[in-house]
Amino acid sequence: MNMDIKPLEIQQITKNYDHNLVLDNVSLSLVPGELFGLIGLNGVGKTTLIKIILDLTRPDSGHVNLFNESSTIAKTRRNISYLPEKFQPSRYLRGKEYLALACSYFGKGFDYERAKHEATLLDLNPDTLENKVGSYSKGMGQKLGLVGAFLVDAPFLILDEPMSGLDPRARIMLKEKLLACKAQGKTIFFSSHILSDIDEICDRIGIISDQKLIFLGTPQEFKLTHPAESLEKSFLRAIA
Repeated sequence: MNMDIKPLEIQQITKNYDHNLVLDNVSLSLVPGELFGLIGLNGVGKTTLIKIILDLTRPDSGHVNLFNESSTIAKTRRNISYLPEKFQPSRYLRGKEYLALACSYFGKGFDYERAKHEATLLDLNPDTLENKVGSYSKGMGQKLGLVGAFLVDAPFLILDEPMSGLDPRARIMLKEKLLACKAQGKTIFFSSHILSDIDEICDRIGIISDQKLIFLGTPQEFKLTHPAESLEKSFLRAIA
């Protein structure tokens, strides 16, 4: 693992929408194999930051590098597996057809047996991969998106609210999967409102409030900086 090649480097990102400041001079970087959690209330710019990382929207100032190259270069995104906050594949595709399509985007063949195994690891009945996505519940659809994100074996995963719609058992299984990816040397960047999950598995966290990154460090460091009995209560103290 080459520690000189940073999967992600964000430098002084500022973004306005209709003259409203959304992100103000945000900077952070990740090292290979890091599990990083992004925290913030609704509407503070978490998803906007992710879209800037993926070059889905452009900042007003600042820049992003992926694996030491500008994120505006399309080939840098070959190394990224992304699950959006609102994951909505075509309802007319069967689960296995969506997964095969996801693999094809990365130039990879579709291994159906592995797909079924990955589904099992996320508490998704493999038999449902034969069914159309339109018949899935919200939780099943979220699990399908996660299976696709893991199946392509990208070295860098960006997951926007990956716990959304998951029941407690599936959340536990997802956390185990994220830790397994980390053990394989993959880098994971994800946002979540479930701070107990972030506290449990993340190496470092970033907290956005009032358009700025107000903290960058380990969960333990944050709780020492804002003493409270849980990360949730430390967070509420920080943004008060």
